[in-house]
Amino acid sequence: MSAALTLHGVHAGYAGKDILHGVDIELEQGGALTVVGPNGSGKSTLLKTVVGLLRTSRGSIALQGTQVETLNAPARARLGLAYVPQERNVFANLSVADNLRLGWEFLHPRTEGSARRERLDYVLQLFPEIRDRLSASAGLLSGGQRQMVAIAAALMQTPSLLVLDEPSAGLSPRNAGLLFESIARIRAAGITLLMIEQNVKLGLSAADRGLVLVAGQVRLLAPAQELLADDRLHRLYLGAPLDASETH
Repeated sequence: MSAALTLHGVHAGYAGKDILHGVDIELEQGGALTVVGPNGSGKSTLLKTVVGLLRTSRGSIALQGTQVETLNAPARARLGLAYVPQERNVFANLSVADNLRLGWEFLHPRTEGSARRERLDYVLQLFPEIRDRLSASAGLLSGGQRQMVAIAAALMQTPSLLVLDEPSAGLSPRNAGLLFESIARIRAAGITLLMIEQNVKLGLSAADRGLVLVAGQVRLLAPAQELLADDRLHRLYLGAPLDASETH
């Protein structure tokens, strides 16, 4: 079986200047990888490159064995990649139900009836907190509930890979905790997940593996719980260099 996502030697950046320098990632089907790192390390650049908002300058990207580095974001979505950006990720003037409907219609414009209802029921099992808010305007929800709606709408696309950009950003600790309870249910359902997250403890709690990105390079890759206890993680956040024998 092909990996859900493979990056090999990826370089990417802006205006001809690379921010990523030879990034290698392999994410297995049903796995979860959280990318952490200090500010300015290239995490957002990495996600934009994966989802097709930025092109690689060198290297390759494959989704389930299909090379996609030359494809744009909509084409990658049609291959099963769903992306939830950090901001502007819901239609605030529409109801929760309409946001979920649009998530479905984005990739299933001619499929209605029982298939959509079954998918909606499945998604609401993952996000029971929004089940009784379907008629509410998405813009009137709490920040945590809006994030749940955004992720739920992405899951309505029936993706093979879900990509989340800083899901806890701007949320209170309580709302962030509730959101990550929902993300844990997504993981338990076997959905493949790639995420960057500012809250290292929360982000790694939802993952099988963690990756530390510093200055556009992979500096550590380890099982998530091992990484949380690794002194090298804290040193990298403080900008301390590692010896070659300490990396990976």
